Amino acid sequence: PHICLRMASRQLCSAASSGAAVQQARTVKSCFRPRAMATSAAGQQGLLFGSTFFLDNFALRQWDDPLYGGTKVDFDKSQFLAKVHELFESSGSKLVDGYAPFCKHVFVPNFVGAKVGALRITEANRHLLHSGYTKRRPEEMAVLSRWFRTSQVEVPVATHLDLILYSREQIEKECTDMASGKGDPARLPSVPWGIISVKAQEESYETPMQPITMLRNALGRAEGGSGVPIDKAAYAQSVSYWDDHATIVNGDSPNGE
Repeated sequence: PHICLRMASRQLCSAASSGAAVQQARTVKSCFRPRAMATSAAGQQGLLFGSTFFLDNFALRQWDDPLYGGTKVDFDKSQFLAKVHELFESSGSKLVDGYAPFCKHVFVPNFVGAKVGALRITEANRHLLHSGYTKRRPEEMAVLSRWFRTSQVEVPVATHLDLILYSREQIEKECTDMASGKGDPARLPSVPWGIISVKAQEESYETPMQPITMLRNALGRAEGGSGVPIDKAAYAQSVSYWDDHATIVNGDSPNGE
């Protein structure tokens, strides 16, 4: 479907970080009508989709799970998907390569007013770090994580959103290998890219995924990963970044890293 938002994208992008822009984005009228797959008997959520992207179940945690560790999104899902399509098309439909051929990124202004999902560790806040074993899904193994609680630290509003995409084919493979945790692959929308994560950040480029995410990916799809072997140079960059960063959670502890 084509997007025909009445507000000019240039106006919204120029003020994306302001409260007025966020309010405008929430109330803007659109003739974009994201469709939704029906909910399966097994409980897989209906997936909203447009011409290029769909919201994958893995990303929906950022809207629906109050204990999600990282970027929380408080924005209508249909309007979010509509705005993503509009910004993508207005920027020339450019995809940025990710860590594997099936992974791409789209970087857009933070039009949802989300706060950053990770905070730099300093001597002033180090004593506020918490740690424990957590897991993202019941089917996965728990891993050691660390985090800040939003009630104890000041969290700034991000300037950008990094939309992490997986190809439909990759998501179908992961659903097949962990069907109980990722849903029925037959119910995936027939569009090329699924949004699997939304990262609110202050950078307009990709920041390293966590080391444990790389390790899980190397374990394979049956363990909740992607099946991509570890790149040692990328792993070293990840360790360097996450050595002085930690995720943020609204509650006492997150559901996974």
